[in-house]
Amino acid sequence: MSVQLFWGIIFVLYGIRTGGLGSQNSLSVDFYEASCPTVDSIVFDTMTKLAKESNVVPPSTLRMFFHDCFIEGCDASIMISSTSSMKAERELPENNIAQNAFEAIVEVKKAVDRVCPGVVSCADIIAMAARDAVRLLGGPNWDVLKGRLDGFVSSAARAKGKVPLAEADATQLIQAFAARKLSVLDMVVLSGAHTVGFSHCNQFTNRLYNFSPGLKSDPSLNSTFALELEQTCPKGGDPNRFQPFDITTPFVFDNKYFKNLQSGKGLLFSDQDLVNSNLSVDIVRNLASSQEVFFSQFVDSMVKLGNVGVKTKLSVGNIRSDCTAFNS
Repeated sequence: MSVQLFWGIIFVLYGIRTGGLGSQNSLSVDFYEASCPTVDSIVFDTMTKLAKESNVVPPSTLRMFFHDCFIEGCDASIMISSTSSMKAERELPENNIAQNAFEAIVEVKKAVDRVCPGVVSCADIIAMAARDAVRLLGGPNWDVLKGRLDGFVSSAARAKGKVPLAEADATQLIQAFAARKLSVLDMVVLSGAHTVGFSHCNQFTNRLYNFSPGLKSDPSLNSTFALELEQTCPKGGDPNRFQPFDITTPFVFDNKYFKNLQSGKGLLFSDQDLVNSNLSVDIVRNLASSQEVFFSQFVDSMVKLGNVGVKTKLSVGNIRSDCTAFNS
């Protein structure tokens, strides 16, 4: 029996958590120093391989981390598959995350468990994979705090209303983030994750064809950009067609998102309203003017997001053997 497997069994049987049994404060960068010291490099190497196979993996994995943390807290509840008796939270329409992300986390978990069986939680793997997704897209790197357990609950019904909608205004976004102890600055900065990835047509076509009574299109939408979107998403067309958030560099993590907002080229209403609101417009301006500032603040806000609703006590979480199913 390997040393890693021995300690993994001890941790599970006796509830020993090297980061302690406390609250969020028990998360630490070196949580797996004794039980799985190479976990960060295993996750990065696997994510690098998967990203080469599909360029959808990094942006969709980053999106998964946000959705996971916003619903039940950062506990990998987003990964659970539905059963005949349970509709899991990933089935919520707002959780329209590419299947590539789910498959990627499963593959990363397998890679980690080959070296450190039963030691690293799926929740921590998602947090590390999201960090590596940003890094692989050209964004900043940072040390991920670890020690999360995987949750016992995943319900589409419970998830309803917890993920901000594409048509949310800045005030509604601020309220949603504040409920998770995230500031206005955190909200704007984390919205910057839309510098990569794609959105389906049905998330923004109301801005093109049916914005409000007596007004066909959203007046805050750049007219040239609107015409381009109409070509991609014609009225009555396939709602599952998609459009990149940032049409210039959709697979590069940069601050173009904020520059686009200043030009009326925010894809979703929830994006564009960040410059329409006095509560957030100055933050957008500062982040658009400096990619260095954006990167630095993005790291801080991602660490804060990673603390939302974490579970570190064995009464409320465990380490799943399969990220897509609760342990039997």
